[in-house]
Amino acid sequence: MRRPYGHPGRAGRAAVRYVGTVDKKNALRAGALTAGTTLMMLLMSSPALALNRDDGDDPGPGLSVMETLGLYVAAPIVLFLVIAGLVMVGDKSRKQQKQS
Repeated sequence: MRRPYGHPGRAGRAAVRYVGTVDKKNALRAGALTAGTTLMMLLMSSPALALNRDDGDDPGPGLSVMETLGLYVAAPIVLFLVIAGLVMVGDKSRKQQKQS
């Protein structure tokens, strides 16, 4: 009796090639769907509505360049460094307890 795939435990060449082709097609299909959905969402949103003021809308003064950089760049970096430092200190204290 002859085995259809040649050696035991080994897939045939056609099966491997077929799986690779399906994976590429599925990846292309998923990428096209994601790109199309994103494009449609961007086109459907209307940024022009932000120009019309609502009743009771009272915007405050704008931020300066330094305030903007401090709030959106420096503050997250400092917060990350503080959290990372606390994690490292906690990890070192556990290692010292295990050695004792």
